[in-house]
Amino acid sequence: MAEKATGGAAGAAGRAPAADRPDMVRNVVLVGHSGSGKTTLVEALLAATRTVQRPGRVEDGTTVSDFDEVEVRQQRSVNLTLAPMVHNDIKINLLDTPGYADFVGDLRAGLRAADAALFVVSAAEDVDGLTRMLWEECAAVGMPRAVVITKIDHQRADFHEVLASCQDAFGDSVAPLYLPVVTNGRMNGLIGLLTQKFYNYATGARTENAPGPSYQEQIEEYRGALIEGIIQESEDESLMDRYLSGEEIDTKALIGDLEKAVARGGFHPVLATGTGVGALEVLQLITQGFPSPLEHPLPEVTEIDGTPVPGIACDPEGPLVAEVVKTTSDPYVGRISLVRVFSGTLRPDMTVHVSGHGLADRGHEDHDVDERIGALSSPLGKLQRTTPLCVAGDIVAVAKLSRAETGDTLSSKERPLLMASWTMPEPLLPVAIQATSKADDDKLGQALQRLVAEDPTLRLENNAETRQLVLWCMGEAHADVLLDRLSKRHGVEVEKIELRVPLRETFGGSCQALGRNVKQSGGHGQFAICHLEVEPLPSGGGFEFVDKIVGGVVPRQFIPSVEKGVRTQMQRGVMAGYPMVDVRVTLYDGKAHSVDSSDMAFQIAGALALKEAASKVSTLLLEPVDEVAVLIADDHVGAVMSDLSSRRGRVLGSEPVGTGRTLVRAEVPALEITRYAIDLRSMSHGTGSFQRTFLRYEPLPAHLVDKVAG
Repeated sequence: MAEKATGGAAGAAGRAPAADRPDMVRNVVLVGHSGSGKTTLVEALLAATRTVQRPGRVEDGTTVSDFDEVEVRQQRSVNLTLAPMVHNDIKINLLDTPGYADFVGDLRAGLRAADAALFVVSAAEDVDGLTRMLWEECAAVGMPRAVVITKIDHQRADFHEVLASCQDAFGDSVAPLYLPVVTNGRMNGLIGLLTQKFYNYATGARTENAPGPSYQEQIEEYRGALIEGIIQESEDESLMDRYLSGEEIDTKALIGDLEKAVARGGFHPVLATGTGVGALEVLQLITQGFPSPLEHPLPEVTEIDGTPVPGIACDPEGPLVAEVVKTTSDPYVGRISLVRVFSGTLRPDMTVHVSGHGLADRGHEDHDVDERIGALSSPLGKLQRTTPLCVAGDIVAVAKLSRAETGDTLSSKERPLLMASWTMPEPLLPVAIQATSKADDDKLGQALQRLVAEDPTLRLENNAETRQLVLWCMGEAHADVLLDRLSKRHGVEVEKIELRVPLRETFGGSCQALGRNVKQSGGHGQFAICHLEVEPLPSGGGFEFVDKIVGGVVPRQFIPSVEKGVRTQMQRGVMAGYPMVDVRVTLYDGKAHSVDSSDMAFQIAGALALKEAASKVSTLLLEPVDEVAVLIADDHVGAVMSDLSSRRGRVLGSEPVGTGRTLVRAEVPALEITRYAIDLRSMSHGTGSFQRTFLRYEPLPAHLVDKVAG
């Protein structure tokens, strides 16, 4: 893996790279924070394999993977994109993911579709907390990983410092395979620690030389640590004793053990890249060290009813099991689904069963439909290159699956199957929107449904109480991209409006009230009189209606009418238009007329009595209070607790979770945490997360009543 100076295989942009066997495929996801250099690394690898003539630049908006107009404007990735290429006859599917926390949905999709991960770290920056968390997540599922340190020739770059930071963040099983050589601020080569050769790129072509004597001390230090790390993961138990006794271990044997350890996820090599340097070494690692889909376990597969289906493997001849990892809607092309085939073979024009379950709460209704596959293509930026089929282990784009959404399973119509869904964080930033015109309002519903189908981290809420359309997003950047897509892609203009939190009303004391509905206007009139007593109930008490009528002063058939009128008025509210809760209403007297009394007359009388009660006794506004659980690094616990208290919250306590993390529980008014997703990210540098659950209603403080209700 570290020794060959092989070039890339041609993979011209006009011809789609193809794989006819799973062992000839490598699916690799690039992970790293925004600005770490993932997209630039993809360009370097595409150029090294001659997939493109020259690498594009993020600053110029000319990269293959950042082709969306939003990405070009913002100069950062917001979508999961696929960049296929070929090296040494191996097809490599590179999955470039967004590095900003708001777009974690696309990152999760990339992790699902991949069999190994390249963690990209800039030599000019430290390892951030979010990258550490993702490393732990990959470790939990045994995903093979390697680290690529980019921007070695940046003026602030410090390879050794960042390497130490990676080892601190990722553990002792992280070690470099090469040392970068930088001359006059430019990286011009790499020293192979196993071969002890200098791979010189100063002239543009890769040549081999002996490293200078000034590097010998560094080579010995890092080479020893690398060999010890490889030997610890070796299946040959005699290697360590031989090495400690001074025996020179054969380099080819070390490389073989290294490749096996990387594929198992037990050892994590570090590589370095700069301008025009390091791409071939990364390609060698991917093709020789990372596992093929045959070596990666499949997610759980069940029947539609949830019955487990054992024995599904990465076999082109097996039953079809594939998953939609990304959906995009183009106003001209239609819906395009990026699909990872886990078992079987996908072909154009075949009919498949599309299953989507478990996301109804986010606007994705459960669905099971049969659809005909359109054309298959291998995407390269905006270019869609036709491909004849897609075997198990490969990734392909499928056109015109009108019902398929991100996360759906594709299987044969004769044997419908379902794959276990991947973990998706809950969107916790509510953004209320409204169309700017009647024409936009007419198109808004369909456009939003398309966005929901593409993005499982988006939840759409049409709040019946506040009459607001609310997008639940991952953060401000996520919301801005969604609104941009509504405008630019779907031609719908919307604007943000102030979010209304649903409040409640209740009575602050007890009183008696009269509901009098007596009208005469020729013919049948209206006659209904009722006497009510109202009193508040404890929080969560709901509504009670008590009938204390004696002597038939209110006929039995009209008592339910009074209750219905009271309930209707409670829904409308009596103070600020919010529903009433926690009230007991007792009907204890009244009058009726043999001709003019009716069901509707007593409904109106009941409602009038409730409104009169509101004029006699104080009425309270109640605000929802949520139970909030915040998972945070230990370093930020104090800041989080202080912040929760400043939001009128009551901190209930904390408990350790794993190593270096704490779960803080608190009760916080919902009015105070509408933007908590943004504020927590700022406090925790992107590493904190929280969950919220409605708990109860409590009286709104008097000083906030006019502000909230007004």
